[in-house]
Amino acid sequence: MISVVVADDQELMRDGLTVIINHQEDMEVVAQASDGQEAIDRVRETHPDVLLLDVRMPTLDGIAATRLLREQGFEQLAILILTTFDVDQVVYQALRAGATGFMLKDAPREELLHAIRAVAAGDAQVAPAITKRLIEQFVAGPSPGSDPPQEIAKLSDRERDVLLLLARGHSNAEIAAELFLSETTVKTHVGAVLRKLQLRDRTTAAIWAYETGLVRPTPSQQASTRP
Repeated sequence: MISVVVADDQELMRDGLTVIINHQEDMEVVAQASDGQEAIDRVRETHPDVLLLDVRMPTLDGIAATRLLREQGFEQLAILILTTFDVDQVVYQALRAGATGFMLKDAPREELLHAIRAVAAGDAQVAPAITKRLIEQFVAGPSPGSDPPQEIAKLSDRERDVLLLLARGHSNAEIAAELFLSETTVKTHVGAVLRKLQLRDRTTAAIWAYETGLVRPTPSQQASTRP
């Protein structure tokens, strides 16, 4: 049973999501919250598998609440950000703060339920290629000529290959095909990368690779982000 906390400042939205979720045999809403601070309190009380979190709320918005939850040790909590706005910068800020996925409020019911199941199972709910585009658009890497991060020495050559492809937006299946590995082996390497670099998930690993200069934005993206 997937336990869910629903956080939204609109009571009608909270109740509607609760009805939809509780109608499923494999999930249930264990608490509701009307703002970001209350969402944090309900998570502390119930320790859910998934937090559905509106991005725009009073007292504490969804992005700030996500950041605080990660800082307070809720690393395994799946946080699915909900919003009415399909804005690249909002999506990137949510991912940077530690969100597991991102959904529009007007998404079909089945798409939302699929997203809840996906993030509960440990999968990100933003396609790798979209993640790459967002990172290239908004991450400011180190100055040219900077030395590579020392932490990269912790990785084996194969783990570094996997990290580079992951950061460039490849899925596990694509990495497996590129490196002539099984998907199971790729997952093992991704897990080792996250553990050795003390990163939460593949999204934060991709952001880390760009921020440290291990991977550079493509020329077209660099040009598009100039003022």
